[in-house]
Amino acid sequence: MNFSSNGNERKTFSDINITPLTDIFLVLLIIMMVIAPSFQSIDNNISMPNINSGLAIDESKAIVSITKDGTFYVNQTKVSCDDLEQNLTSIIGNLEKKEVVVRADKDTKSSEIMKVMRSAQNAGFEKLVVAGEPLNDAQQKQLKEEEID
Repeated sequence: MNFSSNGNERKTFSDINITPLTDIFLVLLIIMMVIAPSFQSIDNNISMPNINSGLAIDESKAIVSITKDGTFYVNQTKVSCDDLEQNLTSIIGNLEKKEVVVRADKDTKSSEIMKVMRSAQNAGFEKLVVAGEPLNDAQQKQLKEEEID
């Protein structure tokens, strides 16, 4: 668009009006601010799936079970945290493979599992397998019942 004031002088008008563009961005910003909190609540409803396939736990391996209250069981025998390494050391000679399988409740603290890892490593185990399906309440109850018998 050309504007001329006296015929000889010609100036080009090249300014862009950014007001409508700014309005659009402000509307989009407000929409995102309203919608964004709903994205955070979606993750709260996720539950882990059950494992329907995979290898069964071989009973010839050392199985360490940890209940949600932090009680350790080695091959269904209750063991204190302090005696865990000693107990694993005593059974490693009877095993074909130097493997430990850890089964823990889903609410077990990771520090409890780390204790099992350290004890197994110190006892001479070469492989540690974490079972894919955690201990359920029925299995924990069964461990406690066997402990009483």
